Amino acid sequence: YQVRGERRIAADTRLQIMTEGILTRKLIEDPFLEGIGCVILDEFHERHIDSDLCIAMLREVCSTVRDDLYIVVMSATLEAETVAGFLGDCPIIEVPGKLYPVDISFAPIPPSVRPISLPQHIATLVRRVLDGDEDPGDILVFLPGEREIRDTADALAHRAQGPRGFDLVPLYSRLSAAEQHRVFERHTRRRVVLATNVAETSLTVPGIMSVIDTGVARISRYSHRTKVQRLPVEVISQASANQRSGRCGRLAPGIAIRLFSEEDFLGRPEYTDPEILRTSLASVILQMAALRLGPISSFPFIDAPDPRAVKAGVQLLEELGAIKEATRTPQLTGVGRRLARLPVDPRMGRMVLEAERLG
Repeated sequence: YQVRGERRIAADTRLQIMTEGILTRKLIEDPFLEGIGCVILDEFHERHIDSDLCIAMLREVCSTVRDDLYIVVMSATLEAETVAGFLGDCPIIEVPGKLYPVDISFAPIPPSVRPISLPQHIATLVRRVLDGDEDPGDILVFLPGEREIRDTADALAHRAQGPRGFDLVPLYSRLSAAEQHRVFERHTRRRVVLATNVAETSLTVPGIMSVIDTGVARISRYSHRTKVQRLPVEVISQASANQRSGRCGRLAPGIAIRLFSEEDFLGRPEYTDPEILRTSLASVILQMAALRLGPISSFPFIDAPDPRAVKAGVQLLEELGAIKEATRTPQLTGVGRRLARLPVDPRMGRMVLEAERLG
């Protein structure tokens, strides 16, 4: 496997596991993927910007020089027809799931003379699940961020404790690796895991029998006006909600409680917007220039990016001195070539290079 800062690959390695970002860098260093016979892109429905770039580059490699290279795209909630059409009407293989039935109910915060906060509502539902006759498994609560996790943990500690008791386990990306590993440890008491959408697809929390879904998440969006990448809290798509509900049907019949109405669910978009439509494109333009893939506006992405985002990305790279100005196809400068090799945002990378120059 290979992750940022760690590489465990030997001469006799047959299977390599890596992120899409590292696969992109591998394509920069070896555009023809010599010695690789098959590339599997898993959880593709998340549509990270690196996965969109990877699949477009892989399609170009297959259609030009590597007709022996296999591409497998996998996901439980994928727009399969769209991806299959993009890859030239490739076959779609459906593998029946082995999930147990999941009982889905909708429990929005009820109107009341005394308004109930979301943490209080979650604490009430957790207590109800703990006191029920259902299988005594763990509970997974999806929350948008660290602050909401802390508030909910406080509410649970004060309102939902009882003689049967339970342990609270927070899970979000800013925790250390050791703290995140707590969710995999053996335990005897029931647990309530308070997690962001890192538990939706990035990892599978074991022992979950019940899911409480707030129906919201922090979704990265780039503001063309302020030129800032933001993380606003937004409602999730139907596909994400179904993915979350499926977290509790792996060991036995499960219970999923959605803290929004069924009408709200049916009115939501079917899939989450691809990241390429809602993020800064400076990093992608930089990588494409390093690969000499031509202008981003004519590159065959599954979803064409917003022209305003393309213009803003080119302008930023020109300001950083990474590409030459007034050229239709972005051409890297010396600084740009060094930036393209750094696995960070171009603005952060430019700071690193300047810091080196200044000692």
